[in-house]
Amino acid sequence: MEIKVLGPGCQKCQMLTKLVNEVVAENNYNVQVIKVEDMNDIMNYGILSTPGLVINEKVITSGRVPSKPDLKKYIEQNING
Repeated sequence: MEIKVLGPGCQKCQMLTKLVNEVVAENNYNVQVIKVEDMNDIMNYGILSTPGLVINEKVITSGRVPSKPDLKKYIEQNING
């Protein structure tokens, strides 16, 4: 499973990266977390505002930082996807 955090490095993007890594570590998920900062790569996902959260190449959220419980829910919904 692969999780991508899309964002150029703004404060919200950094926060989302931190929260995703915390949720992954706290729940021992076997996932790869990738930070995507290249704007061309980000634009390929069709999001209009960052940060973006992509799980297994599917855009889950954009323009906001979900809570840790929401992140856990999104990961669990897509863990076998």
